[in-house]
Formats: sequence, structure tokens, C-alpha cells
Amino acid sequence: MSKTIYLDNAATTQVADEVLKEMEPYFSQKFGNASSVHFLGQEARRAIENARAKIAKSINAGKDEIIFTSGGTESNNLAIKGIAFARGKGHIITTKIEHDCVLNTCKWLEKQGFEVTYLDVDSDGFIDLKKLEKAIRKDTILVSIIHGNNEIGTIQNLEAIGEICKKHNVLFHTDACQSYTKTELDVKKQNLSLVALNAHKIHGPKGVGALYIKQGTKIIPWQHGGGQEFNLRSGTENIPGIVGFERAVELMNKKDVEKMIKLRDKLIEGVLSKIKNVKLNGPRENRLCNNVNFSFEGVEGEATGTYLDSYNICSSTGSACSSKSLEPSHVLKAIGLSDEEAHGSLRLSLSKYTTEEEIDKVLEVLPIIINKLRKISPFEKIVEMLPK
Repeated sequence: MSKTIYLDNAATTQVADEVLKEMEPYFSQKFGNASSVHFLGQEARRAIENARAKIAKSINAGKDEIIFTSGGTESNNLAIKGIAFARGKGHIITTKIEHDCVLNTCKWLEKQGFEVTYLDVDSDGFIDLKKLEKAIRKDTILVSIIHGNNEIGTIQNLEAIGEICKKHNVLFHTDACQSYTKTELDVKKQNLSLVALNAHKIHGPKGVGALYIKQGTKIIPWQHGGGQEFNLRSGTENIPGIVGFERAVELMNKKDVEKMIKLRDKLIEGVLSKIKNVKLNGPRENRLCNNVNFSFEGVEGEATGTYLDSYNICSSTGSACSSKSLEPSHVLKAIGLSDEEAHGSLRLSLSKYTTEEEIDKVLEVLPIIINKLRKISPFEKIVEMLPK
């Protein structure tokens, strides 16, 4: 069997060897509970606080502004619901291309009496800053806008959004799970109030994340217990996961990002030059370094992915959290794609371990697959009539 080519890193990444090595002692020799006062417990406490300081520094935050969670979904839920419950009522602004955990949280809050505005985006997935400012009301309590989109890679201008929120004295939350360590994230420069992070998108373990909460922000926890994480997220801390998270952050660097950009662009240019009637979804500029998303006319994305899988190439047709759904991607619909175009989408997401040889293999195989599918597709005659 040929080597697996893994291009679904927006869904999750392999745990780096260095991360696994760092975590292993905390499953066995250093297994203490960080709330215990004996030496094993204090050893665990030091590990948490070291990780907290390192992650805080990576986004220019204070160490007491980072709380650990089980991942991005919990961080986003705590951020949005915590602010809403602290205010009791009010208006929230978000976008139509948020991750499901943000959209479903907002929809749930609407049932609790909150009002939510869902901003449109342009064909590349960017919000209109003027429309954002116009949407802010006297009772607006939170603006929640994703940093790097998980499906189409669009990187929003956080600094510009932050300036608008600061001008109107509105809290600003961003889901940075896909963008963290891959592009600039500076909570002071970008005027961020809350930021969701996670480990498993950057070669750390699953089941651990963090939430930045700007000092002085009034927020109410929804998980109660022993008062861990500054009384904001009760529950015994995942020490191995937190240690692994810290090590994963340490390992990411600009050289890895530059490599991913180079391979991303090679993949984009190769597909666009080798395959007819294909559309790149999302922007060419201000795009996540590891994200590529295409729509192929006349074929189903699921079929493309299945054929790629037969070549041991892992891909995705959209967000991993909703990829089993038969509904077209809400992100692709929001940027103006038809149902047919959305269903013909394929996401290929790279990592620092992706090689040029792997990209070459995809560029060899993908045109063969698309041509084969078009020949057997009911849309074949439509494709033949399209301009060459």
C-alpha cells in the first residue's frame, strides 16, 4: 500500500513526536492533580502555569488572561454565552460564515431572548467594515467574527474590526482555532476581548484548548464545580493535554508557515492550470497558509474525496464538524455559490509535514479523477457545453 498523503489538516493534525514525548510523563510518573497540595500536585500545577504563561505570551496577553478548556467549541461557547449571561439581554453581531459552534450558540441565544445580526460576506468571504459599524447598536454587547475561516481560509482584518469595536465600546470575540500560530494574533494590537484557541490544529493533542479573556471582562461561567481556572471553568485540568498544547505552540514557526504558503500556492496554480471549469473558493491574498478549497463543475465533492481516498489521499468536502451533512456548506452558500457548486467542493489542507512530492502526486491524480467523474456524471453534457 502506498504512503498516506494527509491533506485534511483543517480537521485535525497528527500529534508531533516532540509533543507526544513531552506529554508521556504526565500520564504516568507526573500524574498528580493540580489542586492537590502534595509535591505531585504542585508539579502538575507548575506545568499548567508554565503552559499558561507560554500561550499567553504567544498572543501578547497576560498569563492570568488564559483559561484552559476542552477545545475550540467549549471556548467559543463559554465566550459568547458567558458574555450574554453576564449582560442578561442585548444584541450580538456575528457573520454567516462562522463555525457551527458559534452559529448554533447564537441561534440558541436567540431562543433565550437575545437579538443576533448575521453579517453577509463578499465572494471571497470578507465582511464589509462599513456594514459592521452600521450594525452596531446601543444595546450591542458583543461582536464575534472568525479570524481564519476553516473552510475557505479567509483571514479577516482583526485590527480594523477591533478599531471599530473599540470606538463603540463593544466587546470583540474571535474564533482563532484555525489561524493560531499561522498568522499574526496580538490581543492588544487587535483590540481583542476574547479569543478561542485549540491544540489539535497545530500538532497538539485533541481535547484541549484555551480561551483568552481580557482582564476586567465581566463573564459568567456555565460549568460549575471546584472553581478551577479562576472560577471560570471548573473541572480537573487535562495536564498531559495542556503540556502538549504548550509544546505544540513552541514548535510552530515562520519557516513552517512559509513552507505551507509555497506548497499551497503550488497546489492552487497546478489545479487551476491542469483542470478546466474549476473555481478556487476564497481569496488568493489574506488566506490561511494551509488552506485550499475548489469547486469542480459537474462532479460531486463526496465522489472526488472517495476516489482520492482510494489513492490514500485524505481530503474533505468541508468542515469536519458537519461533513456528514447532506446540506450544502453554509460558508460556500454565503459567498454566493449555487447548491451544485457547493456540493462540488473539495478542501485540501496542508501541514508543516506536507511535502512537495505529495503535492506533485495530488496534481498527478486529481485531474484523472475529475475527468473520470465527469465522463460518468449526469452533468457531463452541461460540462461539455461550458466555455473551454
